[in-house]
Amino acid sequence: MLDSYDFSKGIKNPYAEKLSRQITISIDAETAVYFKSLAETTGIPYPRLIDLYLKDCAKNQRQLTWM
Repeated sequence: MLDSYDFSKGIKNPYAEKLSRQITISIDAETAVYFKSLAETTGIPYPRLIDLYLKDCAKNQRQLTWM
């Protein structure tokens, strides 16, 4: 192993911005049950389903309608 390394000619990872970031959110029990049951029928893990849903909302710039 060298004492020091030269990274001056290194390049940034072009995929770094596309990486997922782990966060913690609170969702109500009814929502969790919904996504878990959807996961069972689709075979897609429910955290991924939630991510896909949120990604679709962001992509289509859906606005929240509050009751």
